[in-house]
Amino acid sequence: MFETLCCDMPLHPTWPDLVGRLLVTLLAGFLIGLNREARGHSAGLRTTILVGLAACVAMVQANMLLDVSGKTPDSFVRMDVMRFALGVLTGVGFIGGGAILRRGDLVTGVTTAATMWIMTMIGLAFGGGQYGLGAIATVLTLVTLQVLKWVDLKISRDHKAVISVSWPRNSPPDLQEIVRPLGYAARFVGMEHDTDRDHFVYSFMVQWKQPDAMSPSTDALTLVGEHCTVERFEVISEKPS
Repeated sequence: MFETLCCDMPLHPTWPDLVGRLLVTLLAGFLIGLNREARGHSAGLRTTILVGLAACVAMVQANMLLDVSGKTPDSFVRMDVMRFALGVLTGVGFIGGGAILRRGDLVTGVTTAATMWIMTMIGLAFGGGQYGLGAIATVLTLVTLQVLKWVDLKISRDHKAVISVSWPRNSPPDLQEIVRPLGYAARFVGMEHDTDRDHFVYSFMVQWKQPDAMSPSTDALTLVGEHCTVERFEVISEKPS
């Protein structure tokens, strides 16, 4: 095990080797960051590259200090250079926490935070001279972000919307029964009185399942409109993370 470690992270790395580690980290950060930038996410090209380079530099510095980290008879402290990597991971946790937003039941930015996390690990791998591990992690990350995004769009998931309807009576319409044939579920959430028209406006939370790749159907609005007047229909959707 020790021989393998020394092979991947030599005690006396050459400058061409160190520059190569930084360059491949830059390339990995560029490829992964380009994917996030093209989708308009907060952690785009430059952020991803900088996170990877920070991790790589920390690991390179740890590598350069490996041969001076031992404890001599006349020393009173021993340096643990592997704590550099732990410090970087802790710092990235703050960046990831800043990327995650919560609005009610919706949570966004989780994939962005996870991208920063894996980019840190890729930078640490390349910084430690583990080119194979870093390259495999880069490819798998790109596959996850690019290819599996298409699969994710095909998965049927819950969607929600708020629909407000005007109704002349002082009790809400049975919207659940109206939309049930379409596979929708409706839950009453509030009401207000429109004094100008002497109508009550009732609001319902409507929920249904469909893949994100499909546009919301207007069949439900048409069906509800046959029984009462639709005042507002607002889809509550989670933005891409």
